Amino acid sequence: MFTGLIEALGTTREIRPEGAGLRLVIFEPTFASELRIGDSVAVNGVCLTLVEHDDTQLHFQVGPETLQRTNLGDLSALDRVNLERPLRLHDRLGGHMVQGHVDGVGRIAERQRQGDWELVWFTAPIELTAQMVPKGSIAVDGVSLTLVDVRLDRFSVALIPHTLQHTNLGFKSIGTAVNLETDLLGKYVWKALKALSI
Repeated sequence: MFTGLIEALGTTREIRPEGAGLRLVIFEPTFASELRIGDSVAVNGVCLTLVEHDDTQLHFQVGPETLQRTNLGDLSALDRVNLERPLRLHDRLGGHMVQGHVDGVGRIAERQRQGDWELVWFTAPIELTAQMVPKGSIAVDGVSLTLVDVRLDRFSVALIPHTLQHTNLGFKSIGTAVNLETDLLGKYVWKALKALSI
């Protein structure tokens, strides 16, 4: 379980085929030495298991299902990725409850500069926007954000200067794919309402 508060921006060093999936190597010198094999790390909001590391590099195995459902298969060498270690039970919950289980992929549709802030619109599958409400929570590439507006196939968020500077959302271009995870409570409400309508 994660909070959606990004701890570090890592840099992809190597992406190579490995069996039916791939090996993802990320440069991250701030907390790599503190991790242990088997630890979970959210990479662009995707919960991955650490399989190898040293003081500066993290190694992950990414399977076919993850490649199909997330943007990790689109990564290239030197891409920046959002990284977060799991929530500890005694930690403050500063963002919202994020599982690291991506629901789908959206794309950046529009960026509107508002002084130091940005209003960003994302396209999203209709079944995901159905689980969103204005002022609710959404994780975009693992970043916990508050929804501003929700429409049939898109939604908007306001990015503060800190988010623009310390996550990859600050420099992703229009058309770029992003991982989406809707709020856990919203999923259960949506499923319950669907069951009532059958």
